[in-house]
Amino acid sequence: MSTALKLEASAPFLGVERSLTGRRWRTREADLGLVEALRRRFSLPEIAARLMAVRGIGLDDAEAFLSPTLKTHFPDPSSFADMDEAARVIEDAIVQGRSCAVFADYDVDGGSSGAQLVRYFRARGRDLKIYVPDRMTEGYGPSALAFERLKAQGVELVITVDCGAAAEGPLNAAAEIGLDVVVLDHHLMAGPPPKARAVVNPNRIDDTSGQGHLTAAGVVLVTLAAVNREARRRGSPGSNHLPDLMQMLDLAAIGTVCDVAPLTGFNRAMVSQGLKILRNGKNIGLAALAENAGRKGSATVYDFGFILGPRINAGGRVGDASLATRLLSTEDPDEAAELAATLEALNQERRAREAEMLAEAESAAIAEAEQRSVVIVGSHRWHPGVIGIAAGRLKDRLHKPTIVLGGVTESEPAKGSGRSTPGVNLGAAVAAAKEAGFLINGGGHAAAAGLTVEWDKVEALKEFLSEKLEPELEAAAGEARALTVDAIGGVGAVDVGLIDALDRIGPYGQGHPEPLLALTDVRVAFAKLVKEEHVRFTLEDARGARVGGIAFRAMKGPLGEALFKKDAIYHAAVRVKKNEWNGNVRAEVEIVDLAEAKG
Repeated sequence: MSTALKLEASAPFLGVERSLTGRRWRTREADLGLVEALRRRFSLPEIAARLMAVRGIGLDDAEAFLSPTLKTHFPDPSSFADMDEAARVIEDAIVQGRSCAVFADYDVDGGSSGAQLVRYFRARGRDLKIYVPDRMTEGYGPSALAFERLKAQGVELVITVDCGAAAEGPLNAAAEIGLDVVVLDHHLMAGPPPKARAVVNPNRIDDTSGQGHLTAAGVVLVTLAAVNREARRRGSPGSNHLPDLMQMLDLAAIGTVCDVAPLTGFNRAMVSQGLKILRNGKNIGLAALAENAGRKGSATVYDFGFILGPRINAGGRVGDASLATRLLSTEDPDEAAELAATLEALNQERRAREAEMLAEAESAAIAEAEQRSVVIVGSHRWHPGVIGIAAGRLKDRLHKPTIVLGGVTESEPAKGSGRSTPGVNLGAAVAAAKEAGFLINGGGHAAAAGLTVEWDKVEALKEFLSEKLEPELEAAAGEARALTVDAIGGVGAVDVGLIDALDRIGPYGQGHPEPLLALTDVRVAFAKLVKEEHVRFTLEDARGARVGGIAFRAMKGPLGEALFKKDAIYHAAVRVKKNEWNGNVRAEVEIVDLAEAKG
């Protein structure tokens, strides 16, 4: 990366010390020489070259960044601890026809990871049983009871995906009953791996792969590459026509996006290439889901994260936890259509429960935020299936790490889901809380965590996490409240050509967010309330140039009132979007923030 990356530290950008949402605007200095060099060498529009420069992409990095190929970025599977052993165990099971099962987590990453394995085994002429724990009755991860059930069904090898790395007790129980287990996970690990035939996790403390940013879906893809390599080395039956892993890139990509992994390096290559696979519609489960959602033919990171992802998640949140893996692995069009319709209905139910819970949680969260740096709110009435979404929404509003607790009854432990702000490692703090005896179970990664806690220990947990995270929170306070604007753009420049220029340096996501442009000195020429909380609007500059757009959930915060003040003049921080409808394509904007224009 270029050493030119530097945040403007002096005056706030455009003089915005405190925007309407309470944020200080800032920008990054651009090395104009680098901008010009990038523009000339790669025939880039100036805005694309500037964005690369301010995000630290130097000349040496630019080609791999603009053309993120798997050939360039795919890691050596053997660089992962235990990977070669995992490949040997899985290949032995396939060749010998052993009865195998995949034990998957109930979210998108788990479902897409499990589906890759099911499809791979099927292509090798083997069946792979699917086991996904019920969120309400079994909780997260493997259990001794689940392993006993699988053993009773004749299963000889279990492959856990997106879970298992911290399941020391259940894995010991599996060993005692003679059940082989291979763990494919990515969650943080504080100590040595549990007992298993192999534990593949780039976040093992002894792993030297340098791939700790991968999700489980990425780990599974690399594992299958290792199994293919092992099959070729042995000359296994069918090794001359092994499964084409490139056709599973859409699954690896959706798991990567929905688990909010940074879109850099190998992750960026997977998502970039996975979007191409998604567009060909060969995964009939994803195609059926997109058609049900009215997104037929579309294939963007937004589709992964905000259209397909929530629907895939809905089964694990409020329905049958195995629906995701089944949908993503099926090759039966009728089954795909039925599962997609079921998930669509469950997603509607999930949204209704989420809205009800958010309304109740917001006031409690605001009160908590005034007292502590870490917000923890909960009720046994709140459905555990939607607490993660609520935590994310509240975190975005309060700019503080937030954990939301839910449960089935007052007598059962609370299930918690947390989301964190930049610079604050919530997963490590939750793991420390478990180690200190405050939790029944818990773990995660920097941006998100899950936990199980007795209701009578919640207050003690609040104190522990607040004290544990206080240094990180203080250090990251400015980061959490800052809004980084990439460039100034005129209203008249917001067109499809600008979108095409910005697309040159996509895809965007965690670690490489969508560009934020500042439209200066604009007024709201039109505003209309949509579905009670969103605002559709038209912005106009002094020259009369106009652009339309939307502000999502604006009426829930300070932006709503501002958008109905037609005489006020604002600076608007926006993302540029492409709106396609009935064959017509136009550019519009999504408002992220507003600030009063002074002077």
